[in-house]
Amino acid sequence: MQVQKLPLLYPVLIIAKTVSYNMKYLLITILILTDFILLGQEQLIPNGYEILSTKTGDLDNDGIDEKVIVYDIKNAVNLETREIQILKSSKGIWNLWQKSRKAIYNYGDVHIDILNGTLIIFQSNNPEGLEKWFYKDTYRFQNNKFVLIEYKGFYGYINMFLLNWSFDILTGKIECKKEYIIDGYETYKTEKETFYKKNIKLNLNNRYPGISILSPKHKIELDL
Repeated sequence: MQVQKLPLLYPVLIIAKTVSYNMKYLLITILILTDFILLGQEQLIPNGYEILSTKTGDLDNDGIDEKVIVYDIKNAVNLETREIQILKSSKGIWNLWQKSRKAIYNYGDVHIDILNGTLIIFQSNNPEGLEKWFYKDTYRFQNNKFVLIEYKGFYGYINMFLLNWSFDILTGKIECKKEYIIDGYETYKTEKETFYKKNIKLNLNNRYPGISILSPKHKIELDL
């Protein structure tokens, strides 16, 4: 009886196909597990919410990054149409830690940043019209709150005035400069002033409507 001789490479091909088959299912398994992990880390967006800005960084000095998200709320029933949420990660899942609808204006552009453990919120409005403004709030987490520690702002009205001012809330120091203008941006009068204002306690949950401060010398109205 004649015995058919198999090619020497035949066993190698069988092993290769077996390895390829196993690797295929191993890859599928890895992809499925990866999908579950990513799903756990994904933050679901509520109905009617739109993300305006987001940033990740450590805000409470525990060595673990938090995630900050600013939403625009399309179905809001009052003027509080923007919400900031701060999330903590636990076992790969983002959980809501803090939120507020008192820290963001309901119009204009908004951008957030995290720098040296502080939360920074930039807000601006720069249309083609007459009124332009820019604000920067800096918050630090202390006593279980995000406390406002610094403010910088600009407010301008064409053919009327430009106002720049800053407030170091920790020291109470306020510096302001108001320029009165005509014919576009031609300055005909400037008022500068430095003074102190203590015991201002604002945080992420009572930031707005804010307060008004009147400078003692030039009676410049500063809206914080």
